[in-house]
Amino acid sequence: MNFKIDKLEQWQDVVDQILPQLKHPVLLLKGNLGAGKTTFTKVLLKNLGSTDEVSSPTYAIVNEYATPKGLVYHFDLYRMKNIGEVYDIGIEEYLDSAYLCIIEWPEIFEEELQAAPHHEMQIGTEDDARHITFL
Repeated sequence: MNFKIDKLEQWQDVVDQILPQLKHPVLLLKGNLGAGKTTFTKVLLKNLGSTDEVSSPTYAIVNEYATPKGLVYHFDLYRMKNIGEVYDIGIEEYLDSAYLCIIEWPEIFEEELQAAPHHEMQIGTEDDARHITFL
């Protein structure tokens, strides 16, 4: 699925189309700083029924949100220097116990996830527009 948006409100349209396609418990979010990964996550969690305040997990590494379907863990692996650090935060336990794990900056852990069913979303920026690809 491909989308092009240029207004903040259009994230809702993206979520409306992606949510029915979300079949796997892991979603990898890729994109440059400021591309909209956390903004997308906020809209997605609202649509999953979460009433929690959603924020970027940049410094916390992982944020936990409650939804009627189960727990959602939102990771930011940007500051991880090696795969050992990813395992040290207990990522396997999170992956095993979540309804959904949303992982920003997943590149350091991506090889480990290749055999696991997951979705990937790439967000590119061009001027004020966002180009989104969901797999």
